Amino acid sequence: QVQLVESGGGLVQAGGSLRLSCAASGASGGHFSSTLMGWFRQAPGKDREIVASISWSGGKYYADSVKGRFTISRDNTKNTVYLQMNSLKPEDTAVYYCAAKPYGLGAQTVSEYDYWGQGTQVVVSS
Repeated sequence: QVQLVESGGGLVQAGGSLRLSCAASGASGGHFSSTLMGWFRQAPGKDREIVASISWSGGKYYADSVKGRFTISRDNTKNTVYLQMNSLKPEDTAVYYCAAKPYGLGAQTVSEYDYWGQGTQVVVSS
């Protein structure tokens, strides 16, 4: 069983930056390093959508809407994945969720991920 805890959300003005963190526990260090990690977001009235993912080998995927503005990274020594969000826009306002899929590859949909955090709210004001 893997537990995920997100942090770093908050209120920021358009054009600003935030860094989200997701700490994983319940998995040994070796297992975390073999886990596909993803960031999703859900805005009010909308479906949850993928923002970015990072594989065990460091391969990264970004949604078109965040390419060039967001950067996903991981620190396997700390069992933590990060999402650096720059040039934030009001349309980035959402609850951001961290997700994990042990030994996963290329997963981009909600149903493909096995574990989820509780989410952290990001509000971007115009």
